[in-house]
Amino acid sequence: MHVSPLCLGAMMFGAWGEPDHDTSIRIIHRALDAGINFIDTADVYSQGESETIVGKALAGGRRDDVILATKFHGPMDVPVNSPVGTPGSDPNKRGNSRRWIVREVENSLRRLGTDWIDLYQVHRPDRDTELEETLSALTDLQRHGKIRAFGCSTFPAHQIVEAQWTSEKRALGRFVTEQPPYSLLVRGTEADILPVAEQYGMGVLPWSPLAGGWLTGRYRKGQALPTSRRAERLPDRFDLANPANQRKLDAVDAFAELAEKAGLSLIHLALAFVLQHPAVTAPIIGPRTMEHLESQLGAVDVTLTPEVLDRIDEIVPPGVTLSSSDQGYVPPALADPFLRRRRTS
Repeated sequence: MHVSPLCLGAMMFGAWGEPDHDTSIRIIHRALDAGINFIDTADVYSQGESETIVGKALAGGRRDDVILATKFHGPMDVPVNSPVGTPGSDPNKRGNSRRWIVREVENSLRRLGTDWIDLYQVHRPDRDTELEETLSALTDLQRHGKIRAFGCSTFPAHQIVEAQWTSEKRALGRFVTEQPPYSLLVRGTEADILPVAEQYGMGVLPWSPLAGGWLTGRYRKGQALPTSRRAERLPDRFDLANPANQRKLDAVDAFAELAEKAGLSLIHLALAFVLQHPAVTAPIIGPRTMEHLESQLGAVDVTLTPEVLDRIDEIVPPGVTLSSSDQGYVPPALADPFLRRRRTS
């Protein structure tokens, strides 16, 4: 499957962003008319509403020309605007088990109004499910024609490797893509995930290349923090009482100055940086408005000079993520004290 240099992310279509379906559909159609042939969504985005909107947008003959990706894992029994991390009440309506995968793929197919999904992705690791079980279920869906390929999102490098080894040992299909966080402010991915993806020939689809809006120019020192639904759902990423977020503000100011000297918008600088990494296939842009989309499309025509790239490395060094809350995944060994403390009698 050949995809456009940018992927249209649909997270902001629905209650999490733009609630008007007709407006969201016009944005999707504009992206397709501009040459984007790749759309990424997830079941959990606005609790299925995003998939429904994408399905409406692709009805009437557009589906066959689009590489359509969605994801599973998150709880599907929580109120739509719950903070990220809300677990839900039913443990069988989330996760990476065979039981949930074969049920939820049917739900996604129905919402998307399609007979197949081009790329079905595991949204996050699941400590309660063996990788072999997940890979086996996905392989069966692939053989049945319900999905064309499958990948992972926000997996640690060691689990990507483990998944590749499991696929080989058990003669199962394998993850062909990884969807990691990657931006000027979130460069930890460069240390291990991008090299591992290159080693295994995986496509890389970075999410949040504009760092959740930090690299759009809205977040600047000395200015009031703008309100947004995203900030309400992800408070740790936007709380200016957090010293890490203050460091992000310093970096954003330096990047804005660099972009101005280079004759670029900050948005184009940020997207071009991600596009220029040799491991990257297609960054995922997530516009909420038509203006957002139009401001991002031209980035595919930008090439950053070595001098600009060197200055970027001075502002945020390679392999450095300024705030751990931007990583998108906290390993259980860090999140659960029981897993990192020796038990005493």
